[in-house]
Amino acid sequence: MENQTQLRQEPVPNSTAILVLGIISIALCWCYGIIGLTLGIIALVLSGKANAAYKADPDKYTIGSFKNAKAGRICAIIGLSLSAIYLIIIIIYFVILGAALTMVPWEMMNY
Repeated sequence: MENQTQLRQEPVPNSTAILVLGIISIALCWCYGIIGLTLGIIALVLSGKANAAYKADPDKYTIGSFKNAKAGRICAIIGLSLSAIYLIIIIIYFVILGAALTMVPWEMMNY
């Protein structure tokens, strides 16, 4: 009976996509934070749905695909955090740059 149950198991929905999006969000967190944030949020939303589907009927899904979804969620959280930090650094940089440029006495400079 157990062997038949294993034959009918299927992967958790979007488990591979969650893992890929989580890894890419880490890899692309340096792209001003925007791409990493977007991919991380998408991966987190998909992982929430996959986790709910697995908890509703764990015997229906393979454990390997569930572990992939969990690893993707962790990668998404890391990518989301790194992207948010990088985006905050970019915003602070532009605020400081803007403040520095407004302090320059432009009217006194003659070309």
